[in-house]
Parts: sequence; structure tokens; C-alpha cells
Amino acid sequence: MATNSPSVFLLMVNGQIEGAHFPEYDDLYCKYCFVYGHDWAPTSGLEEGISQITSKGRQSSHKLIWNFPLEITFKSTNPSGWPQIVVSVYGPDTFGNDVVRGYGATHIPFTPGQHTRTIPMFVPESTSRLQKFTSWLLGRRPEYTDPKVVAQGEGRDVTRVCSQGFVTLSFNIVTKDMRKLGYETMPSEPGNTLQVKCPPNSFRVLRVG
Repeated sequence: MATNSPSVFLLMVNGQIEGAHFPEYDDLYCKYCFVYGHDWAPTSGLEEGISQITSKGRQSSHKLIWNFPLEITFKSTNPSGWPQIVVSVYGPDTFGNDVVRGYGATHIPFTPGQHTRTIPMFVPESTSRLQKFTSWLLGRRPEYTDPKVVAQGEGRDVTRVCSQGFVTLSFNIVTKDMRKLGYETMPSEPGNTLQVKCPPNSFRVLRVG
């Protein structure tokens, strides 16, 4: 009796945005969204979300804790375009205006199991001192119209940015039917490539970003 072979594989993601390290800022919240290739589609869970505002505790003067849950499942036929999560952090400036405090992105871990990722955050900078002063005065810092551009990389090389802060995420990853479709994932360097075992016992390095 023949059994039907699967036509897609599943990537199940559970985890949380644990917190952040921004020594110069307090009372911050974060937003997240996922970016993925054309062969991918979410089947359940949330593609984006916004956390509560959190403040630094007395015992840990530089640590902001969110513990904001993540849960989503993707289906795909091709590892290319492996999902990334984009995190944006916001908080008040001197005048009480909400401004961006950092953008960052990382790929969802390639291998099943528990993982922790620390994302270095950055913000776009004004191109001149006059623009920098004007944006500070008006409470309108430079920011991306669509935060997903952080994961795409197009045009990033001509954008002046400033690094500030880190965000920590934890993941619990489960995959289903990848081996049945002939894929066996193994992490490889650099971080936006994936080593895939394909039949018969050959390996290919795929660019997943």
C-alpha cells in the first residue's frame, strides 16, 4: 500500500523576546514582524506583535525584561528564503515623543531544538549636523517607513547608522517532513547560508537570506 509523500515541510517556532540592553534609555517597548521568501507561507500564529512598555529594575540597572511570546508555524517547499524576525524598539525622547531606539534582525534558527540569539541593534542617522539638530528639536528621528527593509539588505549600504543596544530572543524550533523531502539542515558560516543535505548524500550551501 503506497503512502502519499508530503508536498511541503513545516517549521514550527515557539519562543519569546526576552529583553534588551540599552544603557542610555528606559521605558521601552518593542515590535516584531517576520520576513520570508516567496515559497513560504504562515499556517498559524501571529506574524507581528507589539509588547508592553517595560522599565529597568532596581537590581539590574541596564536590563529591560519583556518576556514577550512568539508563536508561528510556516510551510514551504524550499529552504531558500528562510524566515527572519525583525525587531524594532521604541521609547520616549526628552520631550516625551515616541522615537525608534533600535532596529535588528536575525534568521529563525535552522536546526531543531532550543536556541538563544542576541541581536545588535542600530538606528539610522541624519546625514548632516543640521538635520540631526532639527530632528532632535522636532522629535522626529530618522526611521524606516517599513522595518522589514532591515532584513532585506537592499540599500542598507548607503544608509548611515549608529549601533546602540542589544535584544535577546529565545527559540524552540521544531521541523516536520524536511527529511522526507530530501533536506537535512545543518548550520554553516556565514550566518545567512544553510548547508543542506540532498540525495544521494550530497551537500549544497543555500543562501537563505
